[in-house]
Amino acid sequence: MATSQLGSGAEVVTVDVHAARQLIQSGYRYVDVRTEEEYKKGHVHNSLNIPYMFNTPQGRVKNPKFMEQVSSACDKEEKLIVGCQSGVRSLYATTDLVNAEFKHASNMGGGYLAWVENGFAVNKPQDEL
Repeated sequence: MATSQLGSGAEVVTVDVHAARQLIQSGYRYVDVRTEEEYKKGHVHNSLNIPYMFNTPQGRVKNPKFMEQVSSACDKEEKLIVGCQSGVRSLYATTDLVNAEFKHASNMGGGYLAWVENGFAVNKPQDEL
């Protein structure tokens, strides 16, 4: 487990995928901050998809309603694991959450790629017949 600060003074806890998996099994909620397109290609079971960034013709832009969407779906006392594709967006998203007094939000280092590399279960779309 590691802590880091991104200029804001908030301490963000980062856990590896093994610890994240155990926390999710113990009742933590997994918030996937990848784009909807990434999420649809495969995701952690029972995860909540709230994109932190959107793809636009000009590149990725931050979702202006991210905090509003998380606040409407999650309680500030809820235990959350935040993940993305590789661990970068989720670190920023977790920092925003901690700054907004989500006291039990942790970043999943390595993201979905590390989850898959470790052979952990995922939901993938069924091929259309």
